[in-house]
Amino acid sequence: MNDYLIDTHAHLDFNQFDADRDMVLYRAEENGVRQIITIGIDLATSRKSIELAEKYPMVHAAVGIHPHDVAKAGPDDLDEIKALLQHPKVVALGEVGLDFYYHYSPEEVQRKYLKIFLEWSLADNRPLIIHTRDADAAILSILRERSRAGWRGVFHCFSGDALMAEKVLEMGFHISFTGNITFKNSTSVAVMREVPLERLMVETDCPFMAPVPHRGKRNEPAYVQLVAQKIAEVKGCSFTAVAEQTTANARELFGLPEL
Repeated sequence: MNDYLIDTHAHLDFNQFDADRDMVLYRAEENGVRQIITIGIDLATSRKSIELAEKYPMVHAAVGIHPHDVAKAGPDDLDEIKALLQHPKVVALGEVGLDFYYHYSPEEVQRKYLKIFLEWSLADNRPLIIHTRDADAAILSILRERSRAGWRGVFHCFSGDALMAEKVLEMGFHISFTGNITFKNSTSVAVMREVPLERLMVETDCPFMAPVPHRGKRNEPAYVQLVAQKIAEVKGCSFTAVAEQTTANARELFGLPEL
């Protein structure tokens, strides 16, 4: 019975955790979180994520360049990220994607880098961790350009509508929700209700997106149980059923060990 949880998206390297990172991980274990994937958003954080994965057995790493940061990246950054993908504790390529909300990087640069990362995923059969905001049509178009019978990856912190969710699932992706589904009047709850449990994963995206009753405070992996509880409540199933299935989904997608 794998009724523990996996936080599939955390940013443990961020300085919000510098003062008490060991205690954060202790609290995670105390709250049934047995594995955590910490995510790179540029070269420096990708390196740091690997360092944390080397230090803490329960932590795994993903490496990539966030769409906000691709304008600052150069060829050397790409070369090293590609090399870091071969580290034994790196389980995914991400987070990568498109963000047309803030426009911290020009759209054409975001598209260019995303296409590079997709080619890496295809060549290496690497699961993707995808960030998208206000760019649903664009990212679907780019994914359709690439030939693949069932993409491997997850759209994290999903904020799209039901139609976007349907298209993402048809392409073979998983969908992950965070504390956003606990917020009052969240539009993501109705979308989550329709996503099959077999395609769902849970995450915190900590230190951001803390679920109720911690909203507005620092998020941490222990709180992923509140996301799982909300899924169980909305779907009318047990917390154990959500924990077992989301854990199985994450283990299969990312090749994580059984504990």
